[in-house]
Parts: sequence; structure tokens; C-alpha cells
Amino acid sequence: METNSAGDFIREASTFRHWVTPDGGPGPSGEGGFAAEPGRYHLYVSYACPWAHRTLIVRALKGLESVVPVSVVHPLMPPESWVFGDYPGATPDRVHGFQTLRQLYEHAAPGFAGLVTVPVLYDTRRQVIVNNESSEIIRMLNGAFDAWGRRELDLYPEPLRAELDAVNALVYEHVNNGVYRAGFASTQGAYEAAYDRLFETLDDLEQRLGRQRYLVGDRITEADWRLFTTLVRFDAVYYGHFKCNRRRLIDYPSLWAYTRALYQVPGVAETVRMDHIKLHYYGSHRGINPTGIVPKGPELDFGAPHGRGDTQSSP
Repeated sequence: METNSAGDFIREASTFRHWVTPDGGPGPSGEGGFAAEPGRYHLYVSYACPWAHRTLIVRALKGLESVVPVSVVHPLMPPESWVFGDYPGATPDRVHGFQTLRQLYEHAAPGFAGLVTVPVLYDTRRQVIVNNESSEIIRMLNGAFDAWGRRELDLYPEPLRAELDAVNALVYEHVNNGVYRAGFASTQGAYEAAYDRLFETLDDLEQRLGRQRYLVGDRITEADWRLFTTLVRFDAVYYGHFKCNRRRLIDYPSLWAYTRALYQVPGVAETVRMDHIKLHYYGSHRGINPTGIVPKGPELDFGAPHGRGDTQSSP
């Protein structure tokens, strides 16, 4: 993992940033040219990865399972690349039959020498990677395929976008990426700074969710799902493995109830594979966990009553 001279973990920027739009016109960044069509695009994911998990959730909520098929990598990740292999819930590469995800990157972009990451949105017709930035893929899934999915569900509504962008930025910096900045820090100072910012932000979110049901507005938005994929992994992985151990998620009454409420939205529980999550983190990060031993616990009941009213996935 890359760190700077101060020991801070540095996340490499995503490489492919094109957009699928309903008619193939320009996307928000101007990089269009890919028209939405059922079956044309393929999503490569890991159940273990919180960034890929976002895309699986939005795909399920929008009813796009038959429109955008998926291939799922093995939860163990060797240093050189994600791989496809025999493990419950994993699949072969359903497009090319490749053995590793790096083969897909090199096929789509000959000479590619960058970081191989999930999720990947792949155009099977042109055989190129459209995008490997999760925050942009979920926006495409939210709007580009509405001709075949749940048009009535909008996770990035226009009136809330400014507030959503602000909340997303805060959560990304100090929570989504914050746990990694703590876990992969290479100096005590970098670790403690990330740790402190993480728990300051969790304390603020606990207060916010004590006053309101969702992060922004009166309905579930993409901001909730972007936070959820970190929270659902917190006690099983980040608390111990990444040394984020001031408090567990279950020690925050509002955050813990909020996480259970989101987990119980129809279609979401099926995207949460704790076996993949734990095997990936504890088995792949040998620099942090040299033995590769995967802990049996903790026991977490995400299906327990949450007391936050009827949680719906639609407006």
C-alpha cells in the first residue's frame, strides 16, 4: 500500500472515467459516448470490497440484475491482482473466461500498468473499460438505465445534490477512506491522526442520525449507501484489523440501528457476504495479519428490530 513520507496512506485515483448515459451523450464530466443498453455492460465486483459493494446495492435497488450482469472475484486477493476462483458466491469471468482481473485490464487497455481495482464497468461490445470509479458507477446505475429499471427510485435527487455532495465528501474523507488511512498508516502519527478524525466524524454522524432517519432529506439517498458499506464492515474488520478500536459500531445506538435499518431494505442483505469480507481482509493483508487467520466472530444480528420506522428504498 502506498504511503507518503509522513506515513499517510495514499489512495490512487481511478483510471477510467467515461460515462454511460441514456443516449450516449456526454456525462457530467463530458466523457460520454456509451449508450445504455440491456446486456451490453458487465460489472466486475468483489463482495469483500466496500467500493464494489455500493454498486451491487444500487444495481439491486434499481432492479438491474438482468440488465447489467456481474462477475464476482475470489475474496482472497494475491498481491498482483484480483483473481477468479472456486469459492461460494464467486464466479468465473463470465465475459472472457480470464483467470485474473489484470488480464481484463490489459485486454481493454493494452500496456496497462496501473492499479487493478474493483468495481469495473466494462463494455462487452467495444471491449473497453468504461469506468472503475465506484462513486460514478452508482450514478450511472441510478439514472442511465431507467428505461429498464425502477425509474421512480432516484438516489441522487436534484434538490438535494449540493447537500449530498458535501456529506459524501465528509464521509469519504474521514470514514470510507478514513478506516484505510488508519489501517494502512506506516507511522504512529499518521495512524493517530486518521483514528481521531474517524471517530470525531462517527460521533458527529451519531448525533445527526439521532435527530433524523437518513443522512440527507427524509428518504434514503446514495449518501446512506456510501456510508453503509463501511459501517456494515466496521465491527467485523475495521475495529480490530485496522485498529479502529475506540468504539464498536454496536456502541453507537443511532448508527447501529441505522445500519440494521438499511440492511433490512429488500434486496440489500443478499449483497452482504461476511464470509467474503472477513476472508479478504484477514487473509489478503499479510502485512497487517501475517498468519492469515480469520477470526470466527463477532456475532452481529443485522436482522434485529431497529426501531427507526418503516425503512423504504423508494421515494
